[in-house]
Amino acid sequence: MHRLSLGQQVCFAPVTSANTRSEAARTELLRIAESLREKYAAGRRVLSFPDYIELFAEDPARYARDAATYVRDMFDHYGTTKVARPWGSVRRFSLFDLPWDEGAEAGDARLVGHEELQGEIYRAIENLVKEGRANRLVLMHGPNGSAKSTIAACILRALESYSTLAEGAVYRFHWVFPSRKTLRGTIGFGDSGGADQDRSKGNQPVTYAHLPDDQIDARLSMELRDHPLLLLPLAERRVFLERVFEGTGKKPPTWLLRGQLSHKNQQVYEALMNAENGDLGAVFRHVLVERFFMSRRYRVGAITLGPELSVDAGERQITADRSLAALPTALSSTTLFEAHGELVDAASGVIEFSDLLKRPIDAFRYLQLALETGEIQLPRQTIPLNTVMIGSANEVHLAAFREHHEFPSFRGRFELVKAPYLRNAFDEQRIYDLQIAARQSRHVAPHATEVAAEFAVMTRLDKPDPKAFTDELGRIADNLTVEQKLDLYATGKLPEKLDPEQRKVLRAGLERLFTETESSVEYEGMTGASPRTMRTVLLDAAQSSNHEGLSPFAVLAELDELCKQTSEYDWLRQKAQPGGFSDHKGIRTVVRRRLLDRLEEELRRASGLVDEDRYVELFERYITHVSVWTKGEKIRNAMTGEHQDPDERLMREIEGLLGVKDKNEDHRRGLISSIAAWAIDHPGQKIDAKVVFPALIQKIKDAVFLERRKPVALLVKDLVGILRARKEAKDKAASGEPQDSRPIDHGLAEARRKAALSMLERLVAMGYDDASALDATSAVLQSRYAELIN
Repeated sequence: MHRLSLGQQVCFAPVTSANTRSEAARTELLRIAESLREKYAAGRRVLSFPDYIELFAEDPARYARDAATYVRDMFDHYGTTKVARPWGSVRRFSLFDLPWDEGAEAGDARLVGHEELQGEIYRAIENLVKEGRANRLVLMHGPNGSAKSTIAACILRALESYSTLAEGAVYRFHWVFPSRKTLRGTIGFGDSGGADQDRSKGNQPVTYAHLPDDQIDARLSMELRDHPLLLLPLAERRVFLERVFEGTGKKPPTWLLRGQLSHKNQQVYEALMNAENGDLGAVFRHVLVERFFMSRRYRVGAITLGPELSVDAGERQITADRSLAALPTALSSTTLFEAHGELVDAASGVIEFSDLLKRPIDAFRYLQLALETGEIQLPRQTIPLNTVMIGSANEVHLAAFREHHEFPSFRGRFELVKAPYLRNAFDEQRIYDLQIAARQSRHVAPHATEVAAEFAVMTRLDKPDPKAFTDELGRIADNLTVEQKLDLYATGKLPEKLDPEQRKVLRAGLERLFTETESSVEYEGMTGASPRTMRTVLLDAAQSSNHEGLSPFAVLAELDELCKQTSEYDWLRQKAQPGGFSDHKGIRTVVRRRLLDRLEEELRRASGLVDEDRYVELFERYITHVSVWTKGEKIRNAMTGEHQDPDERLMREIEGLLGVKDKNEDHRRGLISSIAAWAIDHPGQKIDAKVVFPALIQKIKDAVFLERRKPVALLVKDLVGILRARKEAKDKAASGEPQDSRPIDHGLAEARRKAALSMLERLVAMGYDDASALDATSAVLQSRYAELIN
């Protein structure tokens, strides 16, 4: 027996492994092929005309949809969710979250916020459905970077996904002509005497839809994606539709009842009808019905068109094409023209005109007539228009368009939809978290994106106009600051200076405040720092040489640099208004203060010297006693079981912490009114003091913390010393300098060292690393605790 050498044995295993992998690969390839074959068959990709008629009869409402109804149903298919806003919940359409796409790159493509805009687009599409066809262009207008392109892209992505589902199946048809070898005597291929032998039993026409390629001489593709039922003559089609729709509770759509074939299809149809002596069944043999899928990449029903200076539809003669030389005799003398262009590619789907108004009016004047008539006029044919048109424009170009003498005639065919910048800081921050923070290789410190979001939103907010309100809300709104308006839109936090009645009025009027300018040409969110600008700020901040990661302090420094570019941005040249509106310097001061407030709060919690839950429990006890007091009842003592009067000492102690010196009774009744109002707005929900009274609980925390501020300050000082020593040691190691043999935290007593390191552990749990913790502690130590440690 031949024995392998050691070297041969070593080589043998990989060969066997490679063979195994090859076999596994072949098996997997066969499995994939079989799976696709089954999916292809299940998807009913290719049908004969009679087969399609049967399919249509199964669900006529689904297969009879025009483009507008199809898009509306697509919105409905992906459903909606409720998004909480301070004034109530709003509807969000789930397709803008791209639920079918779980890839990492989907985060950038999803739409953040803009629920009001989503609702306006759906309303506009629903109106097109009620009109019976897409006779208006939905034009989103807003400042640059306000997510108009993202909205359109989400709709086109949804269109692609929906068309792959059974609920979104759409069909078109082509013409098929068999070869002479396959059939003799067929129309156009020679002797007509043998036509009868091409029929199967039961007088049902033989279909050519499933013939293999080697039995086909010519296939005439139809670019306009006419609906297969348009092949039925008008009168017969009406009867057919009324019968199949009978009992469904719905009516046949007008576009199918009255629609006609496109010019090229009509030419083929008439030529075959003449050659077949009016035998419609013989004509249907040549019809191949094909399911198609929307695709942005392959420009099928989902098109984005930039502001090119060209017409979006044209035609060219195709009978001179040598590849079509095999067309039957009946068509050889017919001059066929093929339509082409973006409007043709978008047939049965959606076309987006990006930056439409950047074109001269002459370049899109044809759209006015096309929308009005439902047709596109070309030199030799008229193309039926079955396409939903959406577009975008910035405010500069729209303002110029409004001044044009032809604007009134266009206005009736445009559905104008405002697309402002976001005015909710949480939504704005989420954009930066998804598109910037998630892609950083360096550490992202807490509050870095929050700082950017708050600055951006405050630059977009307008001072309320008291004349826009006819009640007390006008006077209250007139005294709001930009920071207060920021909090109102984000969380519904009411200004502390308001009395209970004013708070009630403002809470009830929040939605009116938010929508104050929605009917105005100059609306809130039309100006300000754009997300594109802020992304650049964050990217530059992430590369700061003064910080080891994306730090909120680096963001503040970049904002200072941004605000020096007054020649670049209109919003930086606006005159500052009372309340801090349009005051970019004041806004930066507010953002910095809010950052330090948050950092101090986190250091207070991380110190371990303050029991956060204790304050909530204390306030809840206070509310319980106030509630009993307002009712004139007694409260049960948990220790003795006896019923006694509410604790006046406890109530006054808490009111002292809240700064209530006079009119205690009014204050107490105001609290109960606030609870009642919250309960009305949130039926069935348990009252949570942290949700209903966050500002009051924070006020108690701040008041109690004053007594413990110095111990926290000393602890922060110790931690700063440790972190600086660590940084110095790290820098020396990186430069190759000799290291100090003493411990980094030398000079601290053991108890202080442990307390500082425990504080650091809690900060790490909050998302900090050593560098960002040093930034935060140093800033708070210098700006808030300097007088306590000197």
